[in-house]
Amino acid sequence: MSSETLWEIAKAEVEKRGTNGSEGDGAEIGEKSVFFIGSKNGGKTTVILRCLDRDEPPKPTLALDYTYGRRAKGYNTPKDIAHFWELGGGTSLLDLISVPITSDTLRTFSLVLVLDLSKPNDLWPTMENLLQATKSHVDKVIMKLGKINPKAVSEMRQKIWNNMQKDHPDRELIDPFPVPLVIIGSKYDIFQDFESEKRKVICKTLRFVAHYYGASLMFTSKSEALLLKIRGVINQLAFGIDKSKSICVDQNKPLFITAGLDSFSQIGSPPIPENDIGKLHAHSPMELWKKVYEKLFPPKSINTLKNIKDPARDPQYAESEVDEMRIQKDQELERYKRSSSKSWKQIELDS
Repeated sequence: MSSETLWEIAKAEVEKRGTNGSEGDGAEIGEKSVFFIGSKNGGKTTVILRCLDRDEPPKPTLALDYTYGRRAKGYNTPKDIAHFWELGGGTSLLDLISVPITSDTLRTFSLVLVLDLSKPNDLWPTMENLLQATKSHVDKVIMKLGKINPKAVSEMRQKIWNNMQKDHPDRELIDPFPVPLVIIGSKYDIFQDFESEKRKVICKTLRFVAHYYGASLMFTSKSEALLLKIRGVINQLAFGIDKSKSICVDQNKPLFITAGLDSFSQIGSPPIPENDIGKLHAHSPMELWKKVYEKLFPPKSINTLKNIKDPARDPQYAESEVDEMRIQKDQELERYKRSSSKSWKQIELDS
């Protein structure tokens, strides 16, 4: 029985097709990776299934899921391959972020952050923890890649900056994420019933974060029309189709803003009285927006935000018989540890 992983099988298939494709008209196969991270139960799987035209109910993502899709650029041409990775568990499995992001995948890698708009108190911590952890790893991989292929790193950085027009007034004020980033606000159908002021704060905050990181921002729900728009954006990341130039910044409608089309002047200042801004001690614009946001939507306690590290202990996957056996084994282990400890102490006394 083969011990190959799905990733190894997919990679081998790409290499095989690449060899076959080089015979004849010299057509090349494109290969890209799209990594979905975000809120737990936020709708990441639903977006992926819709992008791949798979009519099946989404299943909970236990840890790190992988699937792939193919798409032909034209008639009688090799199909491009897109690798879709999905991190489950919200912010509880940050260590797995390093799995899909490697020196081999980085140059054609994109990140999709899905945030649950119906849970605004969890939104900032989820976004901050996931983006910081991902950026930290990407920066390490870029540093490693730069030592062996500095030209590739330079091309990556240039590609990121190409989303921003050279004469854009905010060009010197933003700090683009090191890989293409799309931020999706899910469950808009629930969010649209929030009070106007709450919607305003959430919309303006996400617009600031997206623009600062040179990212695209869009809201979605179970609406077929919205899912189709999201599908177009993901297909652009996965298969390189033309990027949408449409824009909607009306907080009373689902936001849809392609990277580079927003501006800090249009977003405006943080939604807080000017007298109060001076009272917020912030060292950067990002920190200021965080303080303003968390004043209206204070994050839950750290204990609830740090989701259970061990999926086996997650209530979502509870099974009474298995859990009872697990408790029994844990108790046996504790007794063994205590017994071993006493034995070692007795040995020390005897010696």
